[in-house]
Amino acid sequence: MPDRWEDAMEYITVHEAAQKWKISERLTQQYCIGGRIQGAKKFGGVWAIPADAQKPEDPRRRRKPAEPKPSVPQSAPGVPNAHLIPMPLLNSTFAPGECLACVEGIEDVRLRDIARAEYNYFSGQPEEAARMSELYLSDPDLSLRLSASLIYAYSNLSIGQIQRARYALTEVRNTLKDADESMPPQLRAAAFFTVTAAAVLLHLPLPEGIGALQDYLRLLPPGLRMFALYVQAHYTYLQGDYGKSIGIVETALAMQTEVFPIPSIYLHLAAVMDYMSLKQPEEAQAHLLAAWALARPDDLIEGFGEHHGLLGGMLEAVLKKDYPEDFKRIIAITYRFSAGWRRVHNPVTGHDVADNLTTTEFATAMLAARGWTNQEIADHMGISPNTVKQYISTTLQKLNIRQRKDLKKYMLL
Repeated sequence: MPDRWEDAMEYITVHEAAQKWKISERLTQQYCIGGRIQGAKKFGGVWAIPADAQKPEDPRRRRKPAEPKPSVPQSAPGVPNAHLIPMPLLNSTFAPGECLACVEGIEDVRLRDIARAEYNYFSGQPEEAARMSELYLSDPDLSLRLSASLIYAYSNLSIGQIQRARYALTEVRNTLKDADESMPPQLRAAAFFTVTAAAVLLHLPLPEGIGALQDYLRLLPPGLRMFALYVQAHYTYLQGDYGKSIGIVETALAMQTEVFPIPSIYLHLAAVMDYMSLKQPEEAQAHLLAAWALARPDDLIEGFGEHHGLLGGMLEAVLKKDYPEDFKRIIAITYRFSAGWRRVHNPVTGHDVADNLTTTEFATAMLAARGWTNQEIADHMGISPNTVKQYISTTLQKLNIRQRKDLKKYMLL
């Protein structure tokens, strides 16, 4: 500990705080990085914690507030009630732990079904999500069809039904092609959002002849607008402009007047991707913890599995030790989703993203491809440099390449 502090307050170390609160030192440090311990300061590489600081509340035990009730939109603003709002759960605000109550509180039975399909998808239950969304693939209401098609496409990726996924993605694109001046602008915006999201999240080229997503943002309802900003940040990340992508995320999170949990989870995960690409793991970890605090009370873990390869080993560094069972489920999601993802992505783009690596090998190789040294990777992931060397050696053998610089061809860079 340093000899002098910025004030006269009494401080204790991370080790002392961990013993006092009966939690791990790693979790205590995560609380410091995530800004969850009031008054904690960093002096050089050492965290100093006020001696009278209270242990941060575990989001799993957070008491459910009686008010406010979940905000559940029914119809798109400015559009007749016959046109329901797309992706109602994305557009809902609810306190952690209240997601299912929010879903069941939706009055319109069709919207409630779509919201249930959304919940099943975002909680890692793709079979049930596909079953429920399939019922609305031919619904007369465009917003229901768009919602169902997007859920159905991504659910079928995870269960290996690639032809069904391709069919749903084609239907989404056809909807935009068929749009004309008689379509309300809010629904045209929703159709454009759905097409763009489907392409960007699969790392596929955008359809020719469509405009920029930001031109439609003002026409989207607030929650969908937040998720559209995540899509925009993800697209900007794919262009390699990590600073701009972070700017989109931080602005979106700062400007929201109420929290939309699912879009916020994805925005935080996009920030993790950016900060890891910039070799700023502490900032990345703070965003991962923020996403986890929103996701875990309602089991909204799908996004963590989807993004695993882009998070640069952050799940292994942060979640694996303190949440081992959740981590196992996330990795199971990763294997299922990424297998389907590659079967759509690789043939279209010609980018041969590796499909025969373990998730740990992939995470290690991602960092190596970004220029991290073995020691840096070891420090980040909590393993030895020799273990890192072994992972890299095995990865090179599996990919039939000889040099680390050739890893980029097989990674999500």
